[in-house]
Amino acid sequence: MSAQSSTVGLPPLTDPEAAPTYGDSAFSRLCVSLLHDARDQVFIRLTLSMIVVMGVLQGALWWALRHTAVPAVAIAAIYLTLWAWFLSPVILMLHNTMHRPFLKRWKSLDKLHPFVMTFFFGIPVGYRDHHVGMHHAEDNMLEDLSSTLRYQRDSFAHFLVYFSRFFFLSMVELPLYLVRHKKAKLARRAVIGELGHWAVIAAAMALDFRFGLIAFLVPFCTVRLLMMIGNWGQHAFINVHHKNNGIANAITCINNGYNRRCFNDGYHIGHHLQAARHWTEHPAELRKKAEMYGKEGAIVFTGIDFFLVSVFLWTGRYDVLARRYVRLSGEKTDAEVEAMLRERVKPVAVWENESIGVAAT
Repeated sequence: MSAQSSTVGLPPLTDPEAAPTYGDSAFSRLCVSLLHDARDQVFIRLTLSMIVVMGVLQGALWWALRHTAVPAVAIAAIYLTLWAWFLSPVILMLHNTMHRPFLKRWKSLDKLHPFVMTFFFGIPVGYRDHHVGMHHAEDNMLEDLSSTLRYQRDSFAHFLVYFSRFFFLSMVELPLYLVRHKKAKLARRAVIGELGHWAVIAAAMALDFRFGLIAFLVPFCTVRLLMMIGNWGQHAFINVHHKNNGIANAITCINNGYNRRCFNDGYHIGHHLQAARHWTEHPAELRKKAEMYGKEGAIVFTGIDFFLVSVFLWTGRYDVLARRYVRLSGEKTDAEVEAMLRERVKPVAVWENESIGVAAT
């Protein structure tokens, strides 16, 4: 690609703009009767298939560890590869169902839903409390416990500090935040959920150390790492010269396989602008507001996802990021884009000439 990028303006969007359809079977009609939005039938089907698949996988894991001569390392590799393949769609299913009404009937199943997925996948029980009760309320600013503002966001060392704080302290900091902000019910749920999750892990490891390690402890740790890598990429580039909003404080990634598997999760700016927007509507929203995104200096990448954004930052591949950057505000050379991106990953000391109490490093 030449110094002048060929991606000027918004390229054609290839991300899904319609939910999967399943015909008019009796099961489909039952699903639709349970849902607030018929487009969410995909989530019922994904949930049921994951209960079956992961139940079989965990049973097979238990049996293989006890009754075969296959090395535990090989068994773990097979199990965790399959677990990892299914993980991302499940997390983003929960993400969607926590922001929008899901089931209008059998609501007890709606409440049980995240706990079942946590059991099989190791997703934090307090995911909803952290994400809705704190992250969206604070919008990546200082009181957001997953805020990226303090850090040099192309530094892997800074990421390790960021991840360590989340991994070791969030079980204390999140409930304290929720109590301070008069969300005591969410705080109790976060504490009980975290303790319950640890109890399940401990019980499984007491029953069979290898089984508990592979099925519960490794997923527990890995999910938290992956979530923080994703959040780091989602909020890596901060535009302090504009009002703090979803555009200045987040990025969007379009036209990638991740969006096709994970319900358009790449449209993170649009999600912060309107958290309850249905995932199928994000591409149309971006198409409609592309000019406004350009004027606000929005960061949009094409053909890559948040995880690759984080990796390219840690490895200094600003050249790749510049080539994938969508020029919504007119033509810029790759060198100009690189300079802009490097400026926006610095620790934030001021925003709109107002001190926000972050020491520049």
